[in-house]
Parts: sequence; structure tokens; C-alpha cells
Amino acid sequence: MLYARERYHMETVTHHDRTTAYRIADRGGDGDPVLFVHGSGGTHELWKAQLARLASSFPVVALDLSGHGDSEDVEADPGWSTISAYADDVLAVAEETDAKTLVGNSLGGAIVMHLVLDRDFEPDALALVGTGAKLAVLDDLLIWLESDFDRAVEFLHDGDRLFHDPEDQYIELSKESMYDVGRRVTSRDFHSCHTFDVRDQLNEIVAPTLAIVGEYDMLTPPRYHKYLADNVIDGQYVEIEGAAHLTMLETPEAFNGTLTRFLEGVR
Repeated sequence: MLYARERYHMETVTHHDRTTAYRIADRGGDGDPVLFVHGSGGTHELWKAQLARLASSFPVVALDLSGHGDSEDVEADPGWSTISAYADDVLAVAEETDAKTLVGNSLGGAIVMHLVLDRDFEPDALALVGTGAKLAVLDDLLIWLESDFDRAVEFLHDGDRLFHDPEDQYIELSKESMYDVGRRVTSRDFHSCHTFDVRDQLNEIVAPTLAIVGEYDMLTPPRYHKYLADNVIDGQYVEIEGAAHLTMLETPEAFNGTLTRFLEGVR
């Protein structure tokens, strides 16, 4: 099973007059924690397979961005203001847990890059998953997110967008998560992605960086990740077979193995 809903104790950190929730899984792993950042319309549950299966290798931390899951929301306009507010969430959790390695998916990848480029955060390593230096969103999707949320959710769950070939139950669980986050926050997320563009700054990222993509990802295709790996100072590119945008859910064994080998080599 890719993931199923369950309840467990969440830690919190208070910053900028709001509370950000996060979960830690530590089963005696070595080294500093690795902090995982979800994407648009998601929560920390995106990383369920990593929380469950990687915590014996290294401590795993996954947070809920403002307005997602158990975290309090923030007043921010779509675009730079939202990305900056979300970066505050990540930085607060990173400081609270001593995490110096960041893994970001989609919008989460943009937030991670923002932290490095605009906040002078100095990571030990980065993994950028299903993301890009520029994250333009289809105009029709931006419209549907405002006027027809059901259609937007269906579009994202069509073939080779979020998933390549999952079982029906995984599609339903993913849709349920997006509906729980809600139209307003999910729309804010995608509109913020649409403004993101750091193509002319990538050579300022000096930490070892892994760009991971599912071979069928139509939302952030492989060429985005090749560009990332080619334009940071120390980049690697890996394409995961049999997956689309959410490789960490659809092919967790391949994703976890790829990430672990990378971190063992650079940390």
C-alpha cells in the first residue's frame, strides 16, 4: 500500500505568530535529520513511505506547510509572499530539529531553492524531486483551481501527471488529501508555483544536489531535472522508472534507494 490515513502525535514549533506542525521518525538512524517538504495541496503524509522506511538509516522529519494538515494558516498573497512564508515554516522546523539536508517535491522544491538562494541557508545536501527552476502552470489549470476545483483535481489525477499507473485506491486517497487542504490553499500553492523562476541563479547553489524525476512526469518532466543537475555547481540526475510526479509514493523502494545512496555518498 502506498499510504493510508492514520493519526499520531505531531510536534509543533511557533514562529511569526503561527504554529507549524511536523513529524519526526527516528529509529536509530545515523547523522543529522533530513527534512522533507511537500508540494501543492499536500501534507507531510506525502512522505509516509519515507517516514516509515528510512528512519532506521537517518532521522526523518516531514512538516505541514502553513494552511496544510495540522499547521496554522498564514495571510499571504500568491507568489513570492507565499513562498517566503512557507520558507519561514521550513526554516523554523530545520532550526528546531537541526536538519541540514532538505528534500523538496514540486512547490516544496521551489521553497528549498528559495531558502538557499534568498535566505542564505547552507545545507549539507539537497534533493529536488518533481520540481524545476521554473514552474509555469497550465493556464487552464489555474482557472479551474479558482472556478471548478473538481475539474482541477480530476485533471491532476489523469494519467502521467501525479501518478503513472497506480491502483484506484491510491488515486482516491490522493484526491481526499487535496480536498482536505481545500481549494483556497491549493490554488494559492499553484499560483505561487507559476511565479517561480530561479533559472539565472542556479549556479549559486553549491551544496551537492540530486534531481529526481519519474520517467512519465508530465507536470515537471525529465528535462526540468536535467537542467537543474546541469546548472547547479554539484548536481546529479536520476530518473525513476514506472512513476510520474509523485515518485516517493508510487515507487517508494526505488525512490528511497536512490535518495539513500546519494546521501551516503555526499553527507
